[in-house]
Amino acid sequence: MLQFQPLGFEQKVIETSLGSMVYYSALDQPWSLPRQGADLPPLIFLHGFGGGSSAYEWSKVYPAFATTYRVLAPDLIGWGQSAHPVRDYQVADYLKTLTEFLEKISISTGEQGFAPLQVVASSLTAAITIRLAIQRPDLFKTLFLVCPSGFADFGQDAGRRLPLQVIGTPILDKLIYTLGATNEVSVRNFLERFLFAKPERVSQDIVEAFLASAQQQNAEYAALAFLRGDLYFDLSLYIQQLTVPTYVLWGEEAQFTKLRLGRRLAGLNKQAISVFQPVPGTGVLPHLEQPELVIGLLQHYLSATNG
Repeated sequence: MLQFQPLGFEQKVIETSLGSMVYYSALDQPWSLPRQGADLPPLIFLHGFGGGSSAYEWSKVYPAFATTYRVLAPDLIGWGQSAHPVRDYQVADYLKTLTEFLEKISISTGEQGFAPLQVVASSLTAAITIRLAIQRPDLFKTLFLVCPSGFADFGQDAGRRLPLQVIGTPILDKLIYTLGATNEVSVRNFLERFLFAKPERVSQDIVEAFLASAQQQNAEYAALAFLRGDLYFDLSLYIQQLTVPTYVLWGEEAQFTKLRLGRRLAGLNKQAISVFQPVPGTGVLPHLEQPELVIGLLQHYLSATNG
């Protein structure tokens, strides 16, 4: 969805085992500075899950880093303009395709083997990134995570909003998706009521970007896998194994994944998670709701990490 990207960002593609993964990077004016290009360290931005999700989620933040990092913001498989294979999506699909994407990005830096990457991620994708960092710590230098949750943490189901017998019924599930995620009124209502702390911050361009992603052909398969809970897991069973240095931001008014949950998860591994920072006046998407706050915090943590 190039039309929703900031000025000067272009669309490129990396092939994965489940199809093409589209990503966005600063490849044109006004970002063509002397150091712009492959010699800049990569900084990866990964969006969360939910009807209409895409790389747009981070588009208010990553332009601030385009002159000092090689920003790459992909649409995950099943979302945005990346491939939408018809399948029953599982966590393993995202562990695999994210590994493939990150390996190719790391190789493209010209380093021997895999140069460790700095990755920014949100919500369930942030939790999946933690699992990947446990499996492949060689791929990661630092993690910057917003509201990382497996949505079944400590055995509690935080994400499912409809009875499983309803959302799991064939035909009915697609009807629910069509009614709830592919019309403007429903998309705006969901953003205002559940994802943002302040409904007046939901702009028309945000609604249109979520709507455009949700209306992609076969977009319902990944979205319904998330809504049914097929992708949920208990992050508390994994997070203690994390060794990659990690910074966590958490929207103080996040509804489905409460601040107290974030504190409890972060408290399980204080050695790897050196910072747990609440973001006041925001919901689960502080980087879309109050991007200037997240930019400032991310700049500070990147500076501290890179010396």
